[in-house]
Amino acid sequence: MKFDLNQLLRPNIRGLKPYRSARDDFKSGILLDANENPASPGIEHALNLNRYPDPHYELLRNRISEIKEAIKPEQIFLGNGSDEAIDLLIRMFCTPGHDKILITPPTYGMYKVSADIHGIETVEAPLLPDFSLDADSVLSKTDGVKIIFLCSPNNPTANRLQESEIRRVIEGFSGIVVVDEAYIDFSRDKSLLPLLAEHPNLVVMQTLSKAWGLAGIRLGMAFASTEIINYMMRVKPPYNVNSLTQDAALKALGNPNQTQRAIESILSERDRVAKSLEQMDGVIRVEESDANFLLVRVKNAPDVYRKLAKLGVIVRYRGDQLHCENGLRITIGLPEENDALLDAMEQLTISN
Repeated sequence: MKFDLNQLLRPNIRGLKPYRSARDDFKSGILLDANENPASPGIEHALNLNRYPDPHYELLRNRISEIKEAIKPEQIFLGNGSDEAIDLLIRMFCTPGHDKILITPPTYGMYKVSADIHGIETVEAPLLPDFSLDADSVLSKTDGVKIIFLCSPNNPTANRLQESEIRRVIEGFSGIVVVDEAYIDFSRDKSLLPLLAEHPNLVVMQTLSKAWGLAGIRLGMAFASTEIINYMMRVKPPYNVNSLTQDAALKALGNPNQTQRAIESILSERDRVAKSLEQMDGVIRVEESDANFLLVRVKNAPDVYRKLAKLGVIVRYRGDQLHCENGLRITIGLPEENDALLDAMEQLTISN
């Protein structure tokens, strides 16, 4: 399929003259250009918090580029969680009341929420009952669709989508394909980032919220062609990633070995928890996982969900999602937290 970025973009975005912040011109010197308070705030901090952050987060993009091999800094967008990237892409490409997005339920809920906020229709091409991607179904429903969102590994099902089917969608669709890889660090499959060199219509999203343990700083990453990222940088708010977030991210990215140890611990615990749950009478099935959580089917799932909460163990009920009947989404915690979960599940199994 022929891909034409300029034809996909909304006309007002193509011609947008972005806001130019003071830090676009100068980053050092006697800074009297941004109406900042010249005095530091009355809190102790190594950063100059009275000054605006780098609007282009150059140090952070350079560091991420070093970690993500073959990805240039100009191919990286950073935002307030991946949700900001989702919102920006919909605003850039979809005209309210005219264009559509496509999702593959069950999947991450913010794709549809963002579309609803902007008055964009959402088309659904559900995953198959085994949670696999049906590329033929997706491609048969693309009339009027500008963006396809695929989540792999998928939330809430925890499985990775088949790369061959994702490739078919990318190659058979002339619009934007967004592959959300929030959980890719826990997967046996590698990231699809290398496909960016082949496919100008591909956007890959990742995050520091999961494997890097930085959910509190809200830093999402989008990787794409320099052309798409250039438009995202035009549309975003001038200072969308604050100084504290940039600083925390740089420090964490400077110690990847610690993150790798955390990932290995989570994967080990995931296997232990899954095996223990599979042996319990009240558990119907534990779905295969490529994420830091398990989709667990249990008897009387709503009741188990409520009783676990009373015991102080909080999981997510997902039995109301397509193909997820009797499903609880259980995040893998610290070993002692996982022990508490298993003890509570054992109690409920015995009581039932």
